Amino acid sequence: MTPDQLITFAAVAEHRNISRAAVALHLSQPAVSGQLRQLQDEFGEPLYQRDGRGVRLTPAGEQLSSYATRLRDTWRQAHAYRDALRGLEQGTLRIGASTTPASYLLPYLIADFHRRYPDVTLHTADGNTTEIVGALDSVDIAMIEGPVGVDLPPDTAVHAWREDEIVAIMPRSHPLAQLGDGGPADLAAFGEHPLVLREAGSGVRQIVERAFARAGVPMRVALEIAGVEGVKEAVRAGMGIGFVSAMSMRHEDRALCLLSLSPEPLTRRLSILVPHASAPSRVVEQFLALCLAEGP
Repeated sequence: MTPDQLITFAAVAEHRNISRAAVALHLSQPAVSGQLRQLQDEFGEPLYQRDGRGVRLTPAGEQLSSYATRLRDTWRQAHAYRDALRGLEQGTLRIGASTTPASYLLPYLIADFHRRYPDVTLHTADGNTTEIVGALDSVDIAMIEGPVGVDLPPDTAVHAWREDEIVAIMPRSHPLAQLGDGGPADLAAFGEHPLVLREAGSGVRQIVERAFARAGVPMRVALEIAGVEGVKEAVRAGMGIGFVSAMSMRHEDRALCLLSLSPEPLTRRLSILVPHASAPSRVVEQFLALCLAEGP
């Protein structure tokens, strides 16, 4: 039995899925499965069972997971302490970001950070807001859009960062495009038109759905599609009206018209999450300071 096997088991116990644990550990799925087999051989009885697409821990596995989780957390704290003592000459920073900040903010922040600290190794992971929050144990700092939620791991710090406006987009041939770029459009005007929405778990989608519900306006969803660029392409193809972050339209051509929503613009907060905030490494502290200096 090795510490690596126990840390791997802690990840599987947390995610209840071998594939997701492999992604969090930056390992291949066969490597994770191999470590689990070796650990089970060491104990001489099953530690988990297949359960649909995931896994379910046996009673022995549940007991072992408590020891494995403590070992993993201690290892992380020692790792952060080492980085704090070594300073920023070397080190690794794992950054998670939901779709909008990952696409339109993170590249500039990484370029700035790399110029200042060229020997720090940077790893990034992206996904929608729900996916990034669910992967907090596998990153050092994360940027998300929309509501933070309450199911955060213990010792996670939340920093309010930026305000972002959600706008409606449509082809210039669309009837609502006559309102002109940026012109406010009441939500009621969208009730009779087909809509293109992001996938479930998207921060933009959650905010749009809540706004329509508050206004009592029905949603005619023509298409659900993953990613901001997917929404834009579907709108260009004439599938309906889409909703995206205004910052995602900064470098767009003139093929699409964008409208603010009324009676009030639809805005949401971007936040920065720092897991294990009681013992952050200097790398995390410096990257966080850089991010906060760049906002709002």
